[in-house]
Amino acid sequence: MTEEREPTQPERRETAAERSDRNWSELLQEVRVTQTGIQILSGFLLTVPFQARFTSLSPAMLGVFLGAVGFAALATLLVVAPVSLHRILFRRHVKEALVTTSDVLAKVGLVALAVTITLVTTLVFGFVLGETAALVAFVVAGIAFTGVWLVMPLVLRSRLAGPR
Repeated sequence: MTEEREPTQPERRETAAERSDRNWSELLQEVRVTQTGIQILSGFLLTVPFQARFTSLSPAMLGVFLGAVGFAALATLLVVAPVSLHRILFRRHVKEALVTTSDVLAKVGLVALAVTITLVTTLVFGFVLGETAALVAFVVAGIAFTGVWLVMPLVLRSRLAGPR
């Protein structure tokens, strides 16, 4: 994993406290977007067992479903955790630690969300078209999320960093 470095010249004239406040606000905006998606997806997953055809899921697809529910719960836990941290650490003057910890939680939460969406896609393809299609959907979704959510940002970060 590449270590992130601060640029040699600041792009803004701001104090460390102002930077922490800005970073916290930006992180909260990102978390809000993510939370909405997780909530909708989790709501969908929670209704699935109550559908008449749920009992016709194969054991493999039942495992995929349970994995999706588990990762949806994990994604929710991780993406909402910064709110809990903020409430408990409020007025303790530890914004930098709050931002740093919440950044890690949000990143791991995005991984859990990507796994959840990949498993839900697998479940739907498996239910509609069979387990071979489910496997193809799993691989395609996994490659797509890895490419767009991980590889592309890392390549862009590397290109924008320039020579060090």
